[in-house]
Amino acid sequence: MLPLKLLTLFFILATFLPLIKLDHWWIRIFDYPRFQKLVVLSVLLVFWLILGRDDTWFVAWLGSILVSLIYLGYLIKPYSIFGKKMIDRVRYDPNKGIHLIVGNVYQFNRKFEKALRLIRKKDPDLVFLVETDQAWANGLEPLNKSYPHRILVPLENTYGLVLYSKFPILRQEIQYLIDKEIPSLEIDLKLRNGRIITVYAIHPTPPVPGENMSSTDRDAEILIVAQKSKANPLPSLVIGDLNDVAWSHTTSLFLKISEMADPRRGRGFFSTFHANIPFFRWPLDHVFLSKDFGLSRIRVLPGFGSDHFPIELMAILTREDTTDTETASNEEEIEARAKIIKGHSNQKADQN
Repeated sequence: MLPLKLLTLFFILATFLPLIKLDHWWIRIFDYPRFQKLVVLSVLLVFWLILGRDDTWFVAWLGSILVSLIYLGYLIKPYSIFGKKMIDRVRYDPNKGIHLIVGNVYQFNRKFEKALRLIRKKDPDLVFLVETDQAWANGLEPLNKSYPHRILVPLENTYGLVLYSKFPILRQEIQYLIDKEIPSLEIDLKLRNGRIITVYAIHPTPPVPGENMSSTDRDAEILIVAQKSKANPLPSLVIGDLNDVAWSHTTSLFLKISEMADPRRGRGFFSTFHANIPFFRWPLDHVFLSKDFGLSRIRVLPGFGSDHFPIELMAILTREDTTDTETASNEEEIEARAKIIKGHSNQKADQN
C-alpha cells in the first residue's frame, strides 16, 4: 500500500500546488498536465476502491481524491464541450476574414518540404512559425512566390521567427519586450476589404531548467502584450507559442487584461505539444481574438516533424455581438503591473 499512498499523495499535491502564486519553475510546471492529473487520479481512485478498503485512513484518502477530481473537473470544464463558448461560430468570408497557421517548427527538425506541403495545401493568408533558424528561413524560401510580404528573424537560439503574409503589412515592429535575445512582432495588416488589424506574434521563454528557472519573463511578456492589445483601437490577434497552457493563471489573467477571447473555450483543448507523446499533450500554441472577430474554424493540423503540431484558425471581422470577454478587477490590474515590473527588474539584474 505504501507505493499507492505515495503516488496518491504526489498527485493530490500536484493538483493544488499551482494555487501557489510563485514563479518558480517547479511550481509552474504543474500548470500544464491538468487533464493528465485527472486521468491518473481517476485510476488511483479505482485502485483505492479495490485494494484500500481495509486502510485506517481509507475515507480520508478517498475524500481527498474526490475533492481533487472535482476541482480538476471544474478547471477543465471551460475547455470541454460542456463549457460556455467565448466566441460564436460564423460563416467564413475571405473578403473580411483572416486564415492563419501558427506553429513551432522545432529548430533541429529539418523536414522543410513536409512543412511546405502542409502550408501549400491549407493555403492560409498568414503563416507564423517560431524556432526558425537560418536553415529554416532558407528551406521556406519557396513560400516567397505566394507570400509577397514577409518578416524574417532567423536565430540560432531557438527563438527565431518568420512571418509570411498575403496581406500588405502597413506597419511592422520587431520588439524585444523583455529579453534582448527573444524577439516578437507587432504588425498592422490590411485585409481584402480594406480593414486594418493588428497582429501580435510572440514566443516567450518557458519556465523550465535550461531555459528559465522561473516564469517571470514569460508572464511579463504575455501581460505586456495584453496591455498593448487592450489599448489598441484596431481589431487584434495575439498568436504564437506562449509556452503556457490555456487554463493557467497567467493566461486567464491575460484574457482579462486584454479583454480578448479564447476560441478554445467550449470547444476542446486543441493540444499542440508534445506531438510525439500522446498522453503528455497540452495546448501551448495559441490564437486569441479581440471582440471584433467571429470564429469560423479552429483545428490542430498534422505534424511535420516538430514536437509541436501547428494550429489553424479562420476568423472574420463582424459587426454582430458574437464574443463574450472577461474584464480584470482592480486587484488583477495591479497583479499584472507587478508581474511586468518584476520581469523588467529580472532582466536588469541578469544584465548586471
